[in-house]
Amino acid sequence: TLGLILERMPATLQLAAASLVLSLLVAIPGGILAALKRGTWLEQGIMLFVLFGQSMPVFWMGILFIILFAVNLRWLPTGGYGDWKYLVLPAVALGMRLMALVARLLRSSLLEVLDSDYIRTARAKGLLPVTVIAKHALRNSLLPVVTIVGLEIGSLLGGSVICETVFAWPGVGQLLINAITHRDFPLVQAAIILLAFAFVVINLVVDVLYVFIDPRIQYS
Repeated sequence: TLGLILERMPATLQLAAASLVLSLLVAIPGGILAALKRGTWLEQGIMLFVLFGQSMPVFWMGILFIILFAVNLRWLPTGGYGDWKYLVLPAVALGMRLMALVARLLRSSLLEVLDSDYIRTARAKGLLPVTVIAKHALRNSLLPVVTIVGLEIGSLLGGSVICETVFAWPGVGQLLINAITHRDFPLVQAAIILLAFAFVVINLVVDVLYVFIDPRIQYS
């Protein structure tokens, strides 16, 4: 049983990692732009995307992506496992919620930090806006973002159950669905325990990262 799960685990980790990287690459610049361009059409567009990303369930978004990009436009395959083309649609569908969540949270955190006294002091000293944002504001805005990303990584592993089923991705999620269908309870228990263990380990790593992000936090 354990060997069967470990055989499928690399595909699930690949999907979760691709979703995480894609989400952060889009969400972090989006959240920064939304905070810096407060009250503009750009912020409204980003917030509309955030609303869309947090409102659409994974399975519905996956089906829409398949209909649009695979069936109608024929740019990408409908499902299966292979090169990077097979990874794009499930990674985007799985990562949309995290993408929207991180962008919204980073925007809110940055807006709060940008109104702080030390940011006004840094600007008064004549520092470049890029330096103020990257060195002072962004670093102090990352703690809530890192926290939510750590929690959502577990959700990516759990959410892959639905996403892998929609896109026929041969990971632990699809194995779990097949085990439930065939009432293979030992396999179901083993898969859930392994996913729960991964969730605990990831959150432990996130707690350790706090020390490197904020020097004020120390573990004795």
